Amino acid sequence: MGNDLPICVQCGVQYPQPRETCSICDEERQFVRWDGQLWTSLDEMRAGEHRCRIEDEGPGITGIGSEPSFAIGQRALLVRAASGNVLWDCIPYLDDEVVARVEELGGLTAIAISHPHYYSTMVDWAQTFDVPVYVHAADRQWVPRRDDHVVFWEGGTREIADGLTLVNLGVHFTGGSVLHWRDGEAGAGALLSGDIVQVVADRRWVSFMYSYPNLIPERPAVIRRAVDLLRPYRFERIYGAWWRRIVDSDAEAVVRRSAERYLRMVAEE
Repeated sequence: MGNDLPICVQCGVQYPQPRETCSICDEERQFVRWDGQLWTSLDEMRAGEHRCRIEDEGPGITGIGSEPSFAIGQRALLVRAASGNVLWDCIPYLDDEVVARVEELGGLTAIAISHPHYYSTMVDWAQTFDVPVYVHAADRQWVPRRDDHVVFWEGGTREIADGLTLVNLGVHFTGGSVLHWRDGEAGAGALLSGDIVQVVADRRWVSFMYSYPNLIPERPAVIRRAVDLLRPYRFERIYGAWWRRIVDSDAEAVVRRSAERYLRMVAEE
């Protein structure tokens, strides 16, 4: 376990040894903390004011986060599927209470991560529950802490359990992926999107960006490809990266019309 390993305060990603800079923040899709690089660790977070927050976010889906909000502030999602629980994306915070609550809900069979900004302490999570953590091979260069539990998958899709399929859309990062749960929403399907398909403040819409904090738009060809890749999948709801960032209904149509709006706005006159 890496309880004393450095965690970037800006993005929440853990590194295997002390270093001066966070390579993930020192890149145009993220940013270095305005007051300079700052590090913490799981030991320091546990000794401070951080505590777990675990709440249902939808049918068969439980949100796992921490209070107060830390780094980017995403919450993970525990998919309680018939084939076994899968954790979608990850948070930096992990303590005995989180472990106990997850075990009460049935434990884990796997972890899957959408993109590098949410790698957080994924190796600690994978070691604690002794499960694989799936990361797309196109983002291999951004994984700072290597471990036998990290599984680099390739290609466009990877079924990690019955009815749970990773789809590499390539938005935001080349390996940027979403998780489709076929049996979610009473069989109508659910899409867990991180911020690869970003549920925006007006939750009737989604959007797509190369960089969110620096407002760099995603390339139109990438968005067209992503929409095409999602066409075979049925999903009534989209679960985004933050608490209550959920498209409640008709989510397939929301993705299509959102992409059409985006492409109209970036088209040349």
